Amino acid sequence: MKTPPLFPLSRCLGLLLGLGSFVSLSGTFSTAAEPAGVTNGVSASEKDGPAGIAFFESKIRPVLVEQCYECHSAEAGKSKGNLLLDSRHNIRLGGDTGPAIVPEDPEGSLLLAAIAHTDPDLEMPPKKAPLGPAIVADFRTWIEMGAPDPREGSAKMTERAPVTVEEGRKFWAYQKPQPHQPPKTSDPDWARRPLDHFVLAGLDAHGLTPSPDAAPPVLLRRLYFDLIGLPPSPKQLRAFEKRLESKGLDQALATEVDALLASEQFGERWGRHWLDVARYAESNGKESNLTYPHAWRYRNYVIDSVNDDTPYDQFLTEQIAGDLLPFDTGAERAEHLIATGFLALGAKGLNEMNKLQFFADLIDEQIDTVTRAVMATSVACARCHDHKFDPYSMRDYYALAGIFASTETFFGTAIGSENNVGGELITLPELEGQVIPNPSLGPEKVQQLKDQMVELDRREAEGRKDGTLTLQEAIGIYWKRGGIEGTLDTVDDQGNALPLCMGVLERNQVIDARYLENGEISKPGEIIPRDYPKVIKLTTIPKPPDKESGRLEFAQWLTHPDHPLTARVMANRVWSHLFGKGIVPTVDNFGFTGKRPTHPELLDHLALNFVENGWSVKRLVKEIVLSRAYRQSSDFREDYFLKDPDNTWVWRADKRRLDAECIRDAMLAVSGQLDLTRPEASLVAYQGNKSVSLFGFDKRIPPDLDGSLQRSVYLPVVRDKLPDVLDLFDFAEPSMVMGERETTNVPVQALYLMNSPFVQEQAAALAARLEKERETRPQQIRYAFQLCFNRAPDREEMKLASQFLAAADRIQQEEREKEQAPSPDTVTKTAAKPGAETPEPAPVSLSPMASYCQALLATAEFRNLD
Repeated sequence: MKTPPLFPLSRCLGLLLGLGSFVSLSGTFSTAAEPAGVTNGVSASEKDGPAGIAFFESKIRPVLVEQCYECHSAEAGKSKGNLLLDSRHNIRLGGDTGPAIVPEDPEGSLLLAAIAHTDPDLEMPPKKAPLGPAIVADFRTWIEMGAPDPREGSAKMTERAPVTVEEGRKFWAYQKPQPHQPPKTSDPDWARRPLDHFVLAGLDAHGLTPSPDAAPPVLLRRLYFDLIGLPPSPKQLRAFEKRLESKGLDQALATEVDALLASEQFGERWGRHWLDVARYAESNGKESNLTYPHAWRYRNYVIDSVNDDTPYDQFLTEQIAGDLLPFDTGAERAEHLIATGFLALGAKGLNEMNKLQFFADLIDEQIDTVTRAVMATSVACARCHDHKFDPYSMRDYYALAGIFASTETFFGTAIGSENNVGGELITLPELEGQVIPNPSLGPEKVQQLKDQMVELDRREAEGRKDGTLTLQEAIGIYWKRGGIEGTLDTVDDQGNALPLCMGVLERNQVIDARYLENGEISKPGEIIPRDYPKVIKLTTIPKPPDKESGRLEFAQWLTHPDHPLTARVMANRVWSHLFGKGIVPTVDNFGFTGKRPTHPELLDHLALNFVENGWSVKRLVKEIVLSRAYRQSSDFREDYFLKDPDNTWVWRADKRRLDAECIRDAMLAVSGQLDLTRPEASLVAYQGNKSVSLFGFDKRIPPDLDGSLQRSVYLPVVRDKLPDVLDLFDFAEPSMVMGERETTNVPVQALYLMNSPFVQEQAAALAARLEKERETRPQQIRYAFQLCFNRAPDREEMKLASQFLAAADRIQQEEREKEQAPSPDTVTKTAAKPGAETPEPAPVSLSPMASYCQALLATAEFRNLD
């Protein structure tokens, strides 16, 4: 039975709040609040009152986002049945079958019938169970209320969609970026980089001026989290301030940026950004959620490539066609093969009985991932019909499908009770010192397994011959054989473990895909020669060769310097990570239903410089973070907010919440517990190929999947079972291309910060660090603020903290005298070794200082920039 903490956080917060609302789980330290009643520019009609909007936000929007947006939203670039559900206008307009919602008329609202599955022709989501009576009841209530909906949306069709090749080539995204001279501005001396002139010109045009530079500690904290995902230490801050005094801000920043770009932590931070786009995961997800024990090799490849500043065009080519590239060493060959894991990591319908359907769905997922990741538009939307909004035809789709149909995908899931589709793995060159987490078996075990295979084949053959083989026995043999084959595939003939990876290779046969009417495999049509989408014409790229898949040529087409999308999309992704939103706000959708660029000339300038500078991501990042636009403070200005509530014209830095990995890593960093070494492989790698549903029965696996003190990028990414901290703080959905994460602020996050053993352990470790490295309570309080917030406490904060700790010490002493049983002050968490049994989390007893530290870790200031 777990015992409560000696001095729980709830009591700590009660005392703190009683001393003047010092700490708030949803507020922040010492920052001006936004004015009451002002929202992000969203207006609601009189009918859409606060109660109706609240009902929509709590009951309706989450369901639409989770269940519907993937196929019916502008941002996803999909509108099945010509139906978009992502704005008030579109949900009432409806699609091919009529309005989805008729306010105050539930019976006339087709969406209600669809989610309730009362009409077999309108079942949504398709091929899934109805959403449940409670959700259906909520939608009925919402419609009866008049369907209040604050979403103005960006997809009102005031323009004609450029669906033909000719019209598509006139659309901004499909035109080659053009060079632009930096525009003249009101204050050219303000600029530090050419991009600043473009930003200032936009501000000038809208009667705005930039904000002052952020204070040096604020700017340094922003820079550290943006570039390496960790806070600066007090020592690093002092060194920066000393350099600033002697060399000035420009030189001090440049020196700091160079050091951060050169650190190993840069690749861990920015590699994670690409892993979001690559839908990286270590399990299949869907109905058959089997592990991918070799996916970790791709994760490490991405991190290393980012640290090496591998040119982006080469980085893409390796992932799409690495197996077709020349190599000089075994290590280079291994790296190229691992890179192609990009095409193998997607979620698959492993329970699909029809092999042709599985094959078609696999190709579709690969087309969607590549085009959405690289071009921010999905050609996969043209699988069943010509794209409704963008200039991609079904012929474009099946021309690409032939390229991927001529490719064999290796994903390594053995046939079993949850899997009808077996997948092999690629054997890597043997290299000295390489990590091989899958176990060796030895020659005797190999022979035993082979003998079992022979016996299974004999039983099956005899049963078929004499007619005694039952369906149940045949299925059992099929499953057992699949498991044995899967095990034997991981070792050589002597039972030695093989180095393996997920990825792709050329298929023995080159295939031109058939045009499938409505995308149905049962309705094949003419053969479509392999080719690239017609809307982007690059005459110097050869057609796919007769005897090869054409993947290498497709990669060359994507990375051609004249390609209108590739460099723009990546430049926009980088800008989005550094400013909080992209120049094109819909970072994964550059198509007609996406938003237009706010600064089109700036985007072209960044894209062209990116290519001219050798496709160097590090140089692009450096150019942006050394700009004056990046330096701005985030201070609130009401008059500017009323003019530009979304900060479209970049008149200040946006306040941003840290992502899940930064929150966890920052706690480890300030507590002194962070282990910067890279783990061998991954927690999942040591589980073998198994069902994720069995994790709960394995005591070696931590309940929260967080058994280490290493960086969060190395935590297991298991589809539908993420580590708690990732799941609660808006981790990217690992089954989809995600160039931008959602940011929520919900009660369960506060509960995690109050009750999580991990947070309590870091608080205890931070308290121990304070008491070890500083002698007096005032020194410890100041040091806590310097570690957690990169600033000193003000006079009022010092006073309140001192009063709290004195009161807490007194209360603790009284409780100890009553109980006559002292409790330990601190708890130290140790990393779980692979294969070792993980004990149940021990109860965490917190001292007053540890409870105070937990309150600091729970503040909004800790988990927010600026």
